[in-house]
Amino acid sequence: MSNWTGVLDLNMEKRGERTVARDVYFHGAFKVMRPIYHEKNNYPCYYLLNPGGGYLDGDRYRMNINLDEGSELTLTTQSSTKVYKTPNKEAYQENTFNLKKYSYLEYIPDALIAYKDAKYLQKNRINMEKGSTLIYSDILTPGWSPEGDHFSYEEIRLKTEIYMERELVLYDHILLEPKSQDILGLGHMEGYTHLGSLIVIGEKTDSDLLDEIYEEIKKEDGDFSFGISELEIKGFTLRIMANYTQVIERIIHRCHEIISDRWYNKKPSFLRKY
Repeated sequence: MSNWTGVLDLNMEKRGERTVARDVYFHGAFKVMRPIYHEKNNYPCYYLLNPGGGYLDGDRYRMNINLDEGSELTLTTQSSTKVYKTPNKEAYQENTFNLKKYSYLEYIPDALIAYKDAKYLQKNRINMEKGSTLIYSDILTPGWSPEGDHFSYEEIRLKTEIYMERELVLYDHILLEPKSQDILGLGHMEGYTHLGSLIVIGEKTDSDLLDEIYEEIKKEDGDFSFGISELEIKGFTLRIMANYTQVIERIIHRCHEIISDRWYNKKPSFLRKY
C-alpha cells in the first residue's frame, strides 16, 4: 500500500430501485465526498477529492470502480486535476472500471492541467459486459508558466483500453510531447491549446444519434475543431480541439444532454462547479 500516494475502491450495487455503495475505501491523498442524488435520481454522484491540491513528482494513484448488475453511477471531480513540476519521475494514475451487464457509468471529470515541466501518465482499463453503458470524458489543458508558453509541460500520456466480454474493442493512446513534436502542427494540436475526448458505448447508439450530435456541435459558438468516429461496437468517440476549457465542456455537456434525452428521456445533471 505504501507504493501508492492515494487509493480509492468503490463498489456499487442495486438495492431495490436505488443504487448504493456496497463498499467505499480510500487511503492517502484520494477521497470521495458523501454521495449526492442529483435531480431526484435513484443513483448517486460521487465527487473525487485530492486533499493535497495537486499531483507532484513521483505521485502514484490507483482507482478501482466496480458496478454490479443494473447499478448506475455518476463520477466526477471536485475541481481540476493539477499536475505540477515533476523533475525526477512522472505523476501516474491507474484506473480500472468494471461494468456488469445493464450497469451505467458516467465518468466526467474536470480538466487535467499540466504545468511547466510536468510529466503525467494515466492508464485506464474498462471491462464491460454486454448491456452495460459507458459515458467517459477527459479534457487536457496547459497550465500557467513564467514565460507565458502554452506548451511548457514535458509530457501527457493517456492510454485507454476498453474490453467488451473480455475482447479488446477500443485502444486509445494520446501522447503530447511539446519538445519533440510539432505540437501546433497538422496531426497534433493544429493551432489549438486544449484537447477534449468523449467515449460513449451503449447498445442504443445508432446513426440518428451520431447525426444529431454532429449537427448540434456545428451550431456551438467559439473557435474549435471536432471529429466523430463510430466504433465497431455500438458506440462512438468524439475529439474536440479548442483554446478554452469552457468551450469543450459546453460541447461535451450538449452531447450528454442529447444522449440522456434520447435514451432515458431526462436531462443530465450539471456537474461543473461554476
